Amino acid sequence: MAVGEDNVGILRAVPGVRLGTVSAGIKTPGRKDLVLVELAADTHCAAVFTRNAFCAAPVTVAREKLQASAHQPRYLLINTGNANAGTGAAGIAAAQACTAAVAAVAGVDEDSVLPFSTGVIGEPLPVSKLEQAVPAAYAALSDDGWLAAAEGILTTDTRPKAHSVSFTCDDREYVVTGIAKGAGMIRPNMATMLAYIATDAAVEQPLLQAMLGELADISFNRITVDGDTSTNDACLLLATGKAGNAPVSDRESSLYQALREAVEETCIVLAQGIVRDGEGASKFVTVQVNGGRSEAECLDVAFTIAHSPLVKTALFASDPNWGRLLAAIGRADVPDLQVERVALYLNDVLIAEGGCRAQSYTEEQGVTAMASEEIIIRVELQRGDASAAVWTTDFSYDYVRINAEYRT
Repeated sequence: MAVGEDNVGILRAVPGVRLGTVSAGIKTPGRKDLVLVELAADTHCAAVFTRNAFCAAPVTVAREKLQASAHQPRYLLINTGNANAGTGAAGIAAAQACTAAVAAVAGVDEDSVLPFSTGVIGEPLPVSKLEQAVPAAYAALSDDGWLAAAEGILTTDTRPKAHSVSFTCDDREYVVTGIAKGAGMIRPNMATMLAYIATDAAVEQPLLQAMLGELADISFNRITVDGDTSTNDACLLLATGKAGNAPVSDRESSLYQALREAVEETCIVLAQGIVRDGEGASKFVTVQVNGGRSEAECLDVAFTIAHSPLVKTALFASDPNWGRLLAAIGRADVPDLQVERVALYLNDVLIAEGGCRAQSYTEEQGVTAMASEEIIIRVELQRGDASAAVWTTDFSYDYVRINAEYRT
C-alpha cells in the first residue's frame, strides 16, 4: 500500500557514477539485494548517519573510514535483507570483509570502500554470499543503473524512491540524481532510511557537508512513520566534479544557490516518498505549525501530533476526532501556551478556536476533510513568527501485520 502515484520519472545518469545491482540471496533467493556504486576518482563525499547509540556495524565502519581517511570513497557496497546491527565485533569484521572483497575486485584501497546495510537486526551478515556476489555486481556497473539500484535497496518498501533534477548555470549543464529506501522504523535523527544523492558539479567537501546537514534537517529529519529511529540510517551527497566547473567554495555564488535548490528538491521528494510508502499507509499527512516563538517549538508540536497513536488511528479511520489533536497540542513542550489563542484546521476547515469547537464547524466538514488521501493538519499558535512542517502517515491494520510478520 502506498499513497499517491509513483513519482519516479526519468532518472538521469550522473557522470562519474556507475551502479551495479545483483542478487546475493541474502534473505530471499533470486531477489536483487546487493548494490555496488562506483565513484570517479576525486569525488567529494558528505555524509550524515543515524544518531542511534546502537548503530549498525556498517555505520561504524563507514563513519570511521570517512573520518580517518585522507581519500574520498571510490565504492559503496549496499545490501538489503540483513542490517548487520546488534552483531558486536563480529559485525565489524563482517563489514570489513565485504569491503575487502570489493577492494580486491576493483583494485583499490580497502579504506576507499564504504559498507551500508539494511534489514533484520541481530542476525549475522552472510559474508560469503556477499563476497561471492561482488564480482557480478562489479561486472554489472552501468551509468544508467539508478532505477535498478533504487529497487535493490528496498526492504518492506512497496516501490522505489528516486528523483532527478537538471539545471543550467553560467551556460553549463548540471545534474542531480538520488535514490532512497525506507518505509518503517521512520523517525527523525535520521529516519530509518538509506539515501544516496549525486551531482556532477565540483564542490569543496566542507561546503558539501554543510549543504547536506542543512538540507537533511528540512527533509529527512522532518519525516516520521512510527517514531522509531533505526540503527542503520545513512545519507550521502556525492559530487563527482565531472561537469568541469571550478570547485564551488562560496555559498553566495550563483552555482551554489542553484545546486542547493536542486539538491533540496531531491531530498524533499525522496523524504516525502518514504512517507508516502510508509508501512501500511493510507494517508499522507502534513502537520503544519505556524505562529510559534521558535522553530523548535513548532517542531515539538508537530511531532507530538505526528507521533500520537490516537491521532494516527483516527486518521486511518477518517474520523475527525479533533479532541485527540487538541490533547496532543496541549501535551507538547510549549511553555505558557494560551490555549484560547490556538486555532486548528483540517485542510481548510476551521475545527477549533478559543479553546473549543469553532462555531462554524460541522462534523460533515470534518468527515469530508478526513476522507482525503492527503491531509493537512494546520495549527496556528499565534504567539510568534516561527513555523515548521513535518510529514507523517496514519496507522493501519497493515502496519501491525507487516511488523508482526517481519521476521517470519
